Amino acid sequence: MHDIDLERLGEEVPLLEGIRTTRAIRRLRPDPVPEALIRKVCEAGTFAPSGGNRQPWYMIAVTEPERRAFIAERYRRAFELYIAPARKAAEGPDFPEERRRNIAAAVHLAEHLHEAPVLLFVAGWTRRGQEQSQALFPCIMNILLACRAVGLGASLTTVHRAFGREIDQYLGLPEKIPSSAMLPIGWPRGRYGRPRRKSVDEVLFFERFDPEVIEPR
Repeated sequence: MHDIDLERLGEEVPLLEGIRTTRAIRRLRPDPVPEALIRKVCEAGTFAPSGGNRQPWYMIAVTEPERRAFIAERYRRAFELYIAPARKAAEGPDFPEERRRNIAAAVHLAEHLHEAPVLLFVAGWTRRGQEQSQALFPCIMNILLACRAVGLGASLTTVHRAFGREIDQYLGLPEKIPSSAMLPIGWPRGRYGRPRRKSVDEVLFFERFDPEVIEPR
């Protein structure tokens, strides 16, 4: 990476192409990520919209191995409970193969979370006792798009919140600034590409919604 201009890295990626090809990357190499790149993708997060321009967000990048291990151990415990129903369902013969692959990727992330070079937490001020997710999640999406632009792999998870207060205290976060999400970030083992999505014509309506199109879930 020392031969690459980090200031210009990712600046030429077309916006809509970046949006279309930003999928969750859960298989990451353990190679370190330069602090300049962590700063760059987090800076993208700060350009997200927020009501009244309050900018309620904070980011904590955890890179030290022992600190990542502390978080990963608790994440795995919460993840095992979270994934158990899906694992059981996946044993059925008619379970969609695409969902089975998604489960396998999530399991891989949980088992190797301590190896991810960056665990980025996005936290924010509460307002009237409520988290300001309407601001934090656009911030998170900007960070994910910036990771795509510079070639980093990333995904969004909230599983850590099962141990939220303990982890927040470990990160030094006061109760009034809880973490909303964790983004494991690193160099991808795979590559970005277009995820399978419904056609926009299946979900876009003009003037009125047609309830006959609703599929059972």
